[in-house]
Amino acid sequence: MTNGNGTLDKRFFRITRLLDGTVHVGSSDSQDGLEIPDPDKIGLSWIDYQVGNIHKDAPAIAVQFGFSEKLVTTLLDKRASDYEDFDNEMGITLPAIIVNKMSVSVSPIVILLSRNMILTIHDEKVQRFLRFRRYAESFLKKIPREKPVNDRITLLLCRIIDENNGRNFDHLREIEQQGDEMSKSMLDTNTQRSKLGPEIYKMKHALITYLNALWTTQDVLNSMHYGDADILTDDPEVLARVEFLSKSVNRQIELSEHMSEVLASGLEVLQSIYNNQLQMLNNRLAFAVAYLTIIGTALLVPNTIATALSNPAFNMGPKDEVWYTVLLLGSTLISTIFAYWWAKREGWLPKQTD
Repeated sequence: MTNGNGTLDKRFFRITRLLDGTVHVGSSDSQDGLEIPDPDKIGLSWIDYQVGNIHKDAPAIAVQFGFSEKLVTTLLDKRASDYEDFDNEMGITLPAIIVNKMSVSVSPIVILLSRNMILTIHDEKVQRFLRFRRYAESFLKKIPREKPVNDRITLLLCRIIDENNGRNFDHLREIEQQGDEMSKSMLDTNTQRSKLGPEIYKMKHALITYLNALWTTQDVLNSMHYGDADILTDDPEVLARVEFLSKSVNRQIELSEHMSEVLASGLEVLQSIYNNQLQMLNNRLAFAVAYLTIIGTALLVPNTIATALSNPAFNMGPKDEVWYTVLLLGSTLISTIFAYWWAKREGWLPKQTD
């Protein structure tokens, strides 16, 4: 991607250590940063490039720095591998995790390697290497010049991957904070249970997306360790750093899987709460039905007696008021006691409504 003057028109950062040990730092903010040094004089170089659309802009940018367009298009093809080795050049894609509350998105970072250069390309929304840009000069100076070029390029690649991993790992804390807020909501009895289910699902989905990104990173690290690429080192001491990165990712995977298990337990607890609420409702209904039965039975007996004695054949008068009232009240009391005893014996009355 160039403008009319033939210079690169996207924001980028470049740091280069020449074979004589001098370090040149440039960016798109300075005209010096736009000049591409003689490749034969470069000892080690890192270029970080931010683009608006990585799928559209990355192939042209890669060609600008001497990489093949096929390498980039293969890496950006979702069906392709995240690790491609073309002998004299190779490329990997790393996932950059972006978390916004419980929304997790993953953006690719394309990392291209030649004999003495690493080019990283990513979207502008991926702010991954700003801190490393500040310390890149110090890091390059610490790499011994006497080391083979593939050792130097591997050490720089490990540092770039570690920087991306560190930012990815930070997002797990954000997911944990959202989980803590959800736990607080679950403890609140006033929280609508109908809202908890979707929230737990969102967090579960966020963790799955996060885990998939970590597994992708782990696959890339395994390919680096066992892929035997000519560009990368085979020095066990340097490869130990790759193994350390792999172990760090594994620890994050274990933490994420543990959180996933906790969320699964939360879903089970939520289901138990729903079941308990249904059981409580059933108990209350059974309790109400039992007492309605007792009341209905208690009223049925005196009502039947009153209906029978209202027959003209009994010739009831004012003189019968006392014993008639006692009869109705007594029959009501006796029928109530009997109906309650019978309902309790049959187990219609639950011991507890909750």
